[in-house]
Amino acid sequence: MTSPDATLPIGVFDSGVGGLTVLRALRAALPGEDFLYFGDTARVPYGSKPPALVRQFAWEISGFLLRKGVKAIVVACNTASSVALPDLAASLSVPVYGVLEPAVAAALRVEGRVGLIGTETTVQSGAYQARLARAGRAVWARPCPLFVPLVEEGLWEDGVARLVVAHYLKDAPKDLSALILGCTHYPYLKPVIAEVLPGVQLIDSAEVTARVVAEGLEARGLRNPEGAGRVVHFVTGDPGTYRVLANRLGEAAGEVHKVELGEL
Repeated sequence: MTSPDATLPIGVFDSGVGGLTVLRALRAALPGEDFLYFGDTARVPYGSKPPALVRQFAWEISGFLLRKGVKAIVVACNTASSVALPDLAASLSVPVYGVLEPAVAAALRVEGRVGLIGTETTVQSGAYQARLARAGRAVWARPCPLFVPLVEEGLWEDGVARLVVAHYLKDAPKDLSALILGCTHYPYLKPVIAEVLPGVQLIDSAEVTARVVAEGLEARGLRNPEGAGRVVHFVTGDPGTYRVLANRLGEAAGEVHKVELGEL
């Protein structure tokens, strides 16, 4: 495989705005890099969709990013990482990183029982559970399908958020030591989750993924020596709505382009 140009941007994609948590961590770890962020906001959420359909979406978006010219792709979506990452990594012409493996590695550094919350597809895929089980860890897993709409609607600080979080986590085992936030939307709910599960270490994959990407690019000689930290956003839904929500989440989405689904 020919090594891509180090001055090209890094492509990052998610089903919606959740991947902005990963983008923020990547920008902190790699301030000299440029990024293309793709939010598939017309087809969010991925978590309730069949795995084959999520794989199709992942391939479409990866193809779009490659046509735009990227040197690496970060799958900033746990659902897509769970069902599509191995095939993407084996087949694409650029390095591909996901959020699953870094989160598992971080959880294994905590002693005791590990919990996982995620979308229906992520939990049912068993991708996290299989890796943790191979390391001899007991795993408690629970799908939390309403978490993504809560965040997408900007309700993570609303009283309804605590009711929903408490409902989903009421059966969490008392000996839980760590909880993997198996969806990039979920970090916005961390204060509420920590309130419901005091003393449980919350594993946010964004920061550990950013470290893995930085180390991987360094090892491949792909760190950008002249980047300006520019970010261009692409969305399949309404750009104005996306910009408002991104700003609410702390990401100033200055340059946003609408992508028609027929372009993918």
